[in-house]
Amino acid sequence: MTTTKAKKAKYAKKQYLKWYEDMLVMRKIEEKAGQLYIQQKFGGFCHLYIGQEAVVAGTASATEKGDKHITAYRDHAHPIALGVHPKYMMAELYGKSTGMSKGKGGSMHMFHKEVGLMGGHGIVGAQIPMGAGIAFAEQYKGTKNVCVTSMGDGAVRQGALHETFNMAMKWKLPVIFIIENNNYAMGTSVERTTNVVDLSKIGLSYGMPSESVDGMSVEAVHEAMKKAVDRARKGEGPTLLDIRTYRYKGHSMSDPQKYRTKDEVNEFKERDPIAGVLNSIYEYGFATEEDIKKINSKVKEIVDESVKFAEESPAPRPEELYEDVYVQKDYPYLMDNKF
Repeated sequence: MTTTKAKKAKYAKKQYLKWYEDMLVMRKIEEKAGQLYIQQKFGGFCHLYIGQEAVVAGTASATEKGDKHITAYRDHAHPIALGVHPKYMMAELYGKSTGMSKGKGGSMHMFHKEVGLMGGHGIVGAQIPMGAGIAFAEQYKGTKNVCVTSMGDGAVRQGALHETFNMAMKWKLPVIFIIENNNYAMGTSVERTTNVVDLSKIGLSYGMPSESVDGMSVEAVHEAMKKAVDRARKGEGPTLLDIRTYRYKGHSMSDPQKYRTKDEVNEFKERDPIAGVLNSIYEYGFATEEDIKKINSKVKEIVDESVKFAEESPAPRPEELYEDVYVQKDYPYLMDNKF
């Protein structure tokens, strides 16, 4: 394959290579997680992100350190995009003490304070008002940080979304609402749940800037996110992004996927987001096939290391059941009986 530049790239070589490596790690880690789940290496629920990698990769590249991110329970890829080594995510799947939530959260509850990941959340739509609350806290403290609040297309049916959108616009909160729109809730298509199939229109009744984005293109996601983030930092309030993506696997590992055809899945696989980034890398002459082979080998090593780390990590101590339940703080006025 030739590597001569056919046209000028929209973004730097370093950015394209990072997108490719990060998205490939997400894909391979998720594929391995699916295999391990079938082998009963860990239990609970397991919702894979395969096919949707461009959404979180483009989101992460458009935000900065200090920004906050909150999402639903399809949350394995988010910490990877934000810079967390996947071995800690894998250890959390295994319920080990070295996991991101000390083995107490499992697949649906990945948290990492240092990178601003405020958690995956198991209750459908619960993260929507919480995301606005986090944005309010940043506004109240006078920071320029934003909060990226991600949800699935099924979660937009929750009433809390409308209450949240109203307050977010009224108070001009620095929040970006992302619909990771893979066209199906658990197994029900968007078309069967609403007359308004263009979900970006939901924000318009609140005067919220809204648009639909090609979620199979990391460049498109990055560009839309950057515009929304810049707007929020300037104090101009929230944005709603209906990011059209697709999951190649079922809703969860127990999903037989009878609600869609193989032809439909294959149609979206032809627009695979990782293949799209790789094509751009070759088109712009950013790497040779040998360079890509080295990245692929590196990713395989990362996946192998992550599984080994999870397998060998210790389980939580029984007494840890009573830790991290409450935040321990000393309030002098309570000690002095002044309140």
